[in-house]
Amino acid sequence: MESSLDITLQIILTVIAGIGAQVLAEFLKLPGIVFLLLFGILLGPSALGLLYPDRLGVGLDVIVSLLVAVILFEGGFNLELRDLGRVSGSLRNLVTIGTLITLIGAGITAHYLSEFPWAIAFLYGSLVVVTGPTVINPLLRQVKVDRRVSALLEGEGVLIDPVGAILAVVVLNILLNGNADPLSVASGLMLRLGTGSSLGIVGGWLLGFILKQSRFLSDDLKALLVLAGLWGLFGLAQSIQSEAGLMATVAAGIVLRASSVPEERLLKRFKGQLTILAVSVLFILLAADLSIAGVIALGWGGVITVLSLMFIVRPLNVWCCTWKSGLNWRQKMFVSWIAPRGIVSASIASLFALSLTQNGINGGDSIKALVFLTIILTVFVQALTAQWAANLLQITSSEVTGAVIVGCNPLSLLIARLFDERDEPVTLIDTAPEARQQAEREQRRIFISSALDAEVLEEAGLGQVGTFLAMTNNGAVNLVIACQAAEEFRPPRVLAVFPRDPQISTGTGVTSEPKIQQAFAPHTMLRTWNEYISDGAVKLGETVLRETDTEVQQAYLRSLIMGGTLLPLLLERQGCLQIVPAEEVLQTDDRLIYLLHDPKPKLLKLLSGSSQPRLMLETLPEVESISVTASSIATEIPPQQEALATVSVLPSNTLPPDAPLVEAALERAKPE
Repeated sequence: MESSLDITLQIILTVIAGIGAQVLAEFLKLPGIVFLLLFGILLGPSALGLLYPDRLGVGLDVIVSLLVAVILFEGGFNLELRDLGRVSGSLRNLVTIGTLITLIGAGITAHYLSEFPWAIAFLYGSLVVVTGPTVINPLLRQVKVDRRVSALLEGEGVLIDPVGAILAVVVLNILLNGNADPLSVASGLMLRLGTGSSLGIVGGWLLGFILKQSRFLSDDLKALLVLAGLWGLFGLAQSIQSEAGLMATVAAGIVLRASSVPEERLLKRFKGQLTILAVSVLFILLAADLSIAGVIALGWGGVITVLSLMFIVRPLNVWCCTWKSGLNWRQKMFVSWIAPRGIVSASIASLFALSLTQNGINGGDSIKALVFLTIILTVFVQALTAQWAANLLQITSSEVTGAVIVGCNPLSLLIARLFDERDEPVTLIDTAPEARQQAEREQRRIFISSALDAEVLEEAGLGQVGTFLAMTNNGAVNLVIACQAAEEFRPPRVLAVFPRDPQISTGTGVTSEPKIQQAFAPHTMLRTWNEYISDGAVKLGETVLRETDTEVQQAYLRSLIMGGTLLPLLLERQGCLQIVPAEEVLQTDDRLIYLLHDPKPKLLKLLSGSSQPRLMLETLPEVESISVTASSIATEIPPQQEALATVSVLPSNTLPPDAPLVEAALERAKPE
């Protein structure tokens, strides 16, 4: 009973520590693996001595195997074949030629710098050829980079894991049996890959077929059916050929995703949550099992070995594999920098250390310590500097330009024109045939089709643009379209015009992952503003927020927006033009482009009988008067009284119906 309770408490402590580490990482906006490693090491026998993974016995091997299968299946299920097609050549090279370069390079450095015997050195090399989705995917969710770069890194992380794991098993068998015949090595590798791939393809297709036909099953049961199916495939492949199960789970995930099952969003959410739990538990357990004394015993030779892997072997690998890929040098530099090792390296190293010890071969603990040192250094150095590196190399997705807009109406055509004036490509999508005539008059590229069709979005270029905007007259449809576009293509900025909803606005509903931002204003009346534009009852204005009166300007603009007088359209910040999100907080030096409702142009047009003039950007006194007045009196009164004096000299007709918002902002500026 005591033994059972002890194991139960160990598992409970592991789960609490793992989820706690993930929560802390989410709060601090840092990669979760950083805190998972820290928490695991602190709780283990080398530090606080609260967690002893060895007490789980063979149960640890079972937990590691099943959870790694879940992680690799989820990685394969999340792969976008559409994106991989753009980097297929480089990806193929990284998984094949790149694996060989890393194996040889890491083996040589481990032999000469860490003084490992050749056999042990190459076993280390086989363990560190993998990168892994457990580290890469969360990292790329935080560091938004160019889509080609992220697709290449994600694809490498998923596909190289089973290849590296099988390669490591082959090298271990050579070490234990002494048979280093190249033909035997190649045949063993191909046999495992072929067996796993075949079973995974068949199993993935079968799962997709069952999900499509079994309409009597509830959504929750379907998710559990997939879990049982992937573990069944893993067990079957492992029974036929050792380590073939990893390839089977990856292949099954890829095929199931390609099957386009109706429950895809549900499966993504379920598998995503299960993977977070799996990663949390595995890293805590494996890090706790690490001997700090063993890592320290490696000395500077171990550190230099890992640094050589990071700064010599990895760049050589990437530049050889992407020689004629079309990637520029900045993209290649970033791919060279981002190669943190993950859970597959850690789990296989732990199992191999035990296997070597049981066979009476020295070096098992040393190789495990060096693998974990590699994980620690690559994760801490590369993961923590990824955002800095992306900014320095200027490959962040925030710099991607252009837009795909769903809905062809006067407002969308105006926004398209404003983007076009900045030489940013814009494509429109609409289902109404008459929309083609409107777009052709403006010389706009348009697709008359449904935006729910992924092929249409692909042809429209959504994979290469920075903004997706859904602005049809149906807010509910806009939200559905935006969610699908975000999940399928993950553009940097996804916005939609949809009704205000408490569940959506708090980020706990369907827009929490991926995030869908509400466009323009919380209560945008799209039909009304389209009528204003058609009737010529609007002016197109621009204003720049100045440091001296930013707070007053913001309050004044908010009151105009809430009063239905002003609609913010575009925001230019640090040279980047983007659609204004409804909850955006403006900053000093921001340039805001907006529409101002003014019925006078309509009246003048009716009286004169002239045609509607083209909207041109203006600095409108109706909006600028508050900031101009504030600037003019800034030198005459103390700063703390500036905002109060501003309102006192404003013309009464410039204050909107919701002037209390302005007054509230001014109240905070009054001297005590």
